[in-house]
Amino acid sequence: MPRSRSALPASGPVRFGPGASAVRRPANASIEAGFWYSRQEINAHVSIPQGPELLESAGNLHNLRLAAGTIDGAFRGDYPFVDTDVYKWLEAAAWQLGRSHSDELAGEVGRIVALVAAAQQPDGYLNTWFQLVKDGRRYEDLRWGHELYCAGHLIQAAVAHHRATGGCELLDVAVKFADHLTSVFGPPGSGKPIDGIDGHPEVETALVELYRETGERRYLDLAGYFVDRHGHGLLGGEVYCQDRVPLREAKNVEGHAVRQLYLLAAAADLATETGDAELRAAGARLWRAMTTTKTHLTGGLGAHHAQEDFGDPYELPNERAYCETCAAIASIQWSWRMALLTGESCYSDLIERTLYNGFLAGIALDGECWLYVNPLQVRDGHTDQGGDKSARRTRWFRCACCPPNAMRLLASMEHYLASADDTGLQIHQYIAGRYGDGDGDITVRCETDYPWHGAVALTIEEAPTARVWTLALRIPSWCREFRVKCGSRAYDQTNAPLDGGWLRLEGTWSPGDRVVLELGLEPRLTMADPRVDSVRACVAIERGPLVYCLEGVDHPAGGLDDIVLDATAPLGVKHRPDLLGGVATVVTAGRRRAAADRGWWPYTPADAGPAPDDGEAVELTAIPYYAWANREDGGMRVWLPTT
Repeated sequence: MPRSRSALPASGPVRFGPGASAVRRPANASIEAGFWYSRQEINAHVSIPQGPELLESAGNLHNLRLAAGTIDGAFRGDYPFVDTDVYKWLEAAAWQLGRSHSDELAGEVGRIVALVAAAQQPDGYLNTWFQLVKDGRRYEDLRWGHELYCAGHLIQAAVAHHRATGGCELLDVAVKFADHLTSVFGPPGSGKPIDGIDGHPEVETALVELYRETGERRYLDLAGYFVDRHGHGLLGGEVYCQDRVPLREAKNVEGHAVRQLYLLAAAADLATETGDAELRAAGARLWRAMTTTKTHLTGGLGAHHAQEDFGDPYELPNERAYCETCAAIASIQWSWRMALLTGESCYSDLIERTLYNGFLAGIALDGECWLYVNPLQVRDGHTDQGGDKSARRTRWFRCACCPPNAMRLLASMEHYLASADDTGLQIHQYIAGRYGDGDGDITVRCETDYPWHGAVALTIEEAPTARVWTLALRIPSWCREFRVKCGSRAYDQTNAPLDGGWLRLEGTWSPGDRVVLELGLEPRLTMADPRVDSVRACVAIERGPLVYCLEGVDHPAGGLDDIVLDATAPLGVKHRPDLLGGVATVVTAGRRRAAADRGWWPYTPADAGPAPDDGEAVELTAIPYYAWANREDGGMRVWLPTT
């Protein structure tokens, strides 16, 4: 029986105001089976439930009790922004309650929300570090204090809690804090005491969402002020915190990757709500520059460990790639806003790449452990330094920003799958479940085993009578061969009327009508731009949306550093339900250079090819990159030399 509209989540992290100028609006969706359903179930039953225990052991909840005056003791934690771990977990738990109510989880949320409310000061301010460690001296260190960053995550948690459960307890806290901020921050001549911005953007997009939730214009105006004051030297003009050049004038992304992308997500929100064409153009320009010069094959972002930042154009190292999990999340959030704002499919292409690779690699298959950084290579004999920069999975971190951030994205993932407009429904991501237009007129059921198989069957369950509307399907940019069967209509890559990556199927639809899309998933070899020095003469293996890698555990006869892939050998696919939770591996041929300890050798023009000893033949087994580091420590590499 077709589901009612109420069976689909009503809203997610982005919900437009009445005057929004976006081309698309977020549609409703539910994830009901398959690949992402299993990831959401692990998030729901393993990752999110362990949050309160971890927040307790790390001291985050202890600090809230201290600030509330219910206990005595000392502040615990190394950073002034540890409150955000609590807020991100609350947001994840709220979205999860919206998906599937649990009395136990609701009780934990209620308990922690009460702690947050009790810690808030009478004028709305809330930051346990400054209340307890800095004797209440506020906004003295906007560069590193992250007070507004913390406020942003509190606001986003409150909006999620209100949308998912209808509860106002946390929203009241957020509104009180936001009202305090509007009384304190403003441009010269505004009569406000502080003309300043936070060193870590986040509050900007949160304020836009609070405006959308409450209708209070002051929050939108404050967000616009914060975005436009970046680049005017208020934080010393540093590239690191996006203070070197105003965003409207910037030519490329720079500085700390997460901060840059949160700022750009806010710019997209502002362009949506205000119709600001200059901000929209800046977002499109910077997104294009990022994807063509500073994005790893996995969708990962960030070249440097020291400052977690972007490098120069085409500076994309492998073993020293940073690719923070939070940066992947921020990329998805920004790209989704741009997809809605512009209607262009390229943004959802990057979302798909990042979801299946750069983001998902950060979460262990069992939901218990995490990666903060996501390199594209771990060398044989790697000595891990541990801590937040570890290349080994860890249960929690001193700076625990990534785990609860990943939890909140997984819990709200339905929001990133489909959009709607006056013409109909657009399917951005192919996931087993249901999609609805948000008005209750259209519901489409999706059945698929993607990404392991390319068949996607879409069945109309609800449709308006006697009205022509369009079902639009995104054809991924990686896809070279596809077939579509829609009643008497049939298309493939030779005759499909693609419109910017969209196949638009217009008609008068009835319940029971079916569309079957077949995406070709033949494995392929990918080369990088030759300006990426670290991977010249290398290729990577991809299949569908998945990037693949070699792991040392699958090649026990020796390490990976001496592996050379035979680029002329066929790429075979083996479905392995027994491996890593069930994966499709790619099998091919290569050689292991025998002279592994040779060091340097003299070069002559005749040597422009393989090393002097071609070595032994070896079968190579590649696994999906997201699944690496789930068995044992050892080498890993995405890019494979061919000579």
